[in-house]
Amino acid sequence: MLNEQTFEKLYSLKLHGMAQALQEQLKHPDITELCFDERFALLVDRQWSWKENKRLERLLGNAKLKINGCIEDIDYKKHRGVDKSVILSLAGCEWITQAQNIIITGPTGVGKTYLACALANCACRNGYTALYIRCPRLFQHLAIARGDGSYTKLMHKLSKTKVLILDDLGLAPLTDAERRDMLEVLEDRYDLSSTIVTSQVPTDLWHDCIGDPTIADAILDRLIHNSHKITLKGGSMRKQLPKKS
Repeated sequence: MLNEQTFEKLYSLKLHGMAQALQEQLKHPDITELCFDERFALLVDRQWSWKENKRLERLLGNAKLKINGCIEDIDYKKHRGVDKSVILSLAGCEWITQAQNIIITGPTGVGKTYLACALANCACRNGYTALYIRCPRLFQHLAIARGDGSYTKLMHKLSKTKVLILDDLGLAPLTDAERRDMLEVLEDRYDLSSTIVTSQVPTDLWHDCIGDPTIADAILDRLIHNSHKITLKGGSMRKQLPKKS
């Protein structure tokens, strides 16, 4: 009866990890060989691990990453322009604390999105918020938000996200509304948060994709000058995937 009351109190306090660990301890008679301090430390360790796992689960869920990529799974053997020393340096997340950006360019299928998601996954594991969105979908959301009155709320969400992935920039020339929205998004994040941009278009051609020279200069100034640039090369990685039966 006493144990049941203890469990009820632990769960009411949302100490789920500690409750689970206590249940496991009670199933092992040998646990009594440990002193109180040792047993209590095990309970605290389990609660801490449970809370950290829940936080990571929440961060990854909110990030909506297109690919479940991990830094540890990046393939450096293929000649794709992926410098292991650079990636391991970025894995330390100092670029996030310094509000720096990452620009990943290269042909279709070469792994730009995977690398971006792997870096965002690493950010989440280090406690930072992240969000993945393709540029065409971002502009759609902003257009809808402007019409239904939620534009300010959406812009606030984008500005507060520590790592924002803007995938597939430059698939089509930007409209006037789109380039102005892009400028506003980047202006709100400038020197505060980090942005990862992927594009099939080399950065020296981004002026043409953006359109208006003045706005293009403003966008690139906020995006490129404090960025880490990764240029991938090679054939499509999708061709190497096994065919589904």
